[in-house]
Amino acid sequence: MSSCSTSHPGIFSNARFTLLVALAAVCMTASTSSTLAQAVKTAGTPPPELTRVDLYAGYGYIHPVNSDINNYFYQPINPGLVASTNLFFNRHLGVQVEGNFSRNGPNDSIYTAEAGPIFRYQKNRFVPFAHALVGTARLRGPSLQHGEWGWGVTSGVGIDYILPFFNNRFAVRPLQADFHYTHVDFGPVGPDPLVGGLGQTFSYRLSAGGVLRLGQLNPPPPVQLGCTAQPANIFPGDPVTVTATAANLDLKKKATYTWSASGGQLAGTNETATVTTAGLPPGDYTVTGHVSQSIRPGQQADCTTGFRVHAYEPPTVSCSANPSTVLPGDPSTITSVATSPQNRTISFSYSSSAGQISGSTSSATLNTSGAPVGPITVTCNAVDDLGKQATATTTITITTPPPPPPPPVRPLCSVSFERDQKRPVRVDNEAKGCLDEIALTLNRDTTSRLVIVGRHSADESPDAAAQRDLNVEQYLTDEKGIDPSRIDMRTSGEPGRILDSTLVPAGASFIPGDTTTFDSNSVKRQGQPYAKPKVNKVH
Repeated sequence: MSSCSTSHPGIFSNARFTLLVALAAVCMTASTSSTLAQAVKTAGTPPPELTRVDLYAGYGYIHPVNSDINNYFYQPINPGLVASTNLFFNRHLGVQVEGNFSRNGPNDSIYTAEAGPIFRYQKNRFVPFAHALVGTARLRGPSLQHGEWGWGVTSGVGIDYILPFFNNRFAVRPLQADFHYTHVDFGPVGPDPLVGGLGQTFSYRLSAGGVLRLGQLNPPPPVQLGCTAQPANIFPGDPVTVTATAANLDLKKKATYTWSASGGQLAGTNETATVTTAGLPPGDYTVTGHVSQSIRPGQQADCTTGFRVHAYEPPTVSCSANPSTVLPGDPSTITSVATSPQNRTISFSYSSSAGQISGSTSSATLNTSGAPVGPITVTCNAVDDLGKQATATTTITITTPPPPPPPPVRPLCSVSFERDQKRPVRVDNEAKGCLDEIALTLNRDTTSRLVIVGRHSADESPDAAAQRDLNVEQYLTDEKGIDPSRIDMRTSGEPGRILDSTLVPAGASFIPGDTTTFDSNSVKRQGQPYAKPKVNKVH
């Protein structure tokens, strides 16, 4: 038979037990907070991010208060299990699904499955929260009533502490305190008062356990790293400073830098390192930098830069005239810019093919009085104190007022080869739109020429730039009827999977810059040159 009574059995002992549980939870919170706070100072784990999903499981204790059926009172149920899943939509608000499994009462048990909103406020490693849940409840009566289903409501508060280990994936919940109400109809009360009745329980529940934290609300962008070497061109023994510039670092985490070099001695463990080059033979050298904030791929990055060691050389000199074109009798200032790799003292002298030049410093003056119309060549001489010399020339043109200048070259649209990663040199349909516009422009201006400059990315062979040129040239000539003699093909050293196009009107000149021509017969072409329309087969 039942061990319950019509009075409040054990109410005082239960109260004392509940008080002890509450005091234990408070002590657990204080002890855990103190211990883990000290761990935070020494573990070096970065502050936790906001999670998307929290999974909780823990011990539960339910204490009904003045809840009875036919004067048979519900007794405290200890222990029990509380489990919940939280899904957060933003920093604070989410939805919670919770289950309560308390079956070890003297004659009664409470099972609930509820859901509702949950609100959190994360402050460093502490996450207080409040929730309000409603759902179904299965209740057994205190006088041996069989379990019946009804409904229930739960609301309360709690606090989590995020452990500074395992990438902040785990937290402890020292205390969750809830008010719990259930409403279950056991049917009409019969002659036997132990059967039937309305089960309405008003309880408070204490819970403690562990939390598994999963996902991130806003995953950070991956870390990026670029590095430079200054100076990039040196002589043996000159120091080189390499500097890393990182983007998307988590300011709350420590960034660790490491460096390696193909030659010389490296010193430095932060954003800047120094390469000692004493004894290095002339040549090109590579320095690689690495930054890491964790073992995750998105939180580390590499960069590469380089420097060149030159052999000792004679001085170098450049010579310029301002203005470089003058009317008869007008003067022109000649400027020499000379450098000595070893910082030797340099002296200057000048000579000219016509006119009179005077000056013995880095600047001289050319007097064009009496000189005929046409070019004058000025030679600039630089000699260091070891007798090593260098010469350079510049030209001053004596001319009549010039005719109107030719029309300038005009850049046209650029063709991108970034979209098709499997066929990175093929002209796709979107690129055809650009080339169709270019063909229309060439047909309108039949005296102009087209210069196309292909590029290749660092992870491609230089031939990729030439293949892009050839594929574009083939499309324009085969599909658009452009005379191939009007198309000049070049490649550029600038990185990228792009082809630039420039319209060169008649009389205008294309400045090659860092571009170069190539032998199309030596280029091994791969794949389809351009996207061709599908042809429907006739059956």
